[in-house]
Amino acid sequence: MPKRHDIQTILLIGSGPIVIGQACEFDYSGTQACKALREEGYRIILINSNPATIMTDPELADRTYIEPITLDVIEQVIQRERPDALLPTMGGQTALN
Repeated sequence: MPKRHDIQTILLIGSGPIVIGQACEFDYSGTQACKALREEGYRIILINSNPATIMTDPELADRTYIEPITLDVIEQVIQRERPDALLPTMGGQTALN
């Protein structure tokens, strides 16, 4: 897929806390999304409430917010970072709600 030049910064909503044995696929898919998008040259902003996940590795995103995944926090990050796009699908049910 060709790169869109109207998008430079993408806000990715992480999966948050993971129950052992459940939802680790969201963490994995989010990590892979960060890697792929950065390889394409996009600036990645990540919000995730789980500091113990590989997704919050400083190498994966240009800026990482370890904060509760709430509407208020997401609005604050959007105001501060001014992303061109939002990718909520990596956060599982929390992000989709």
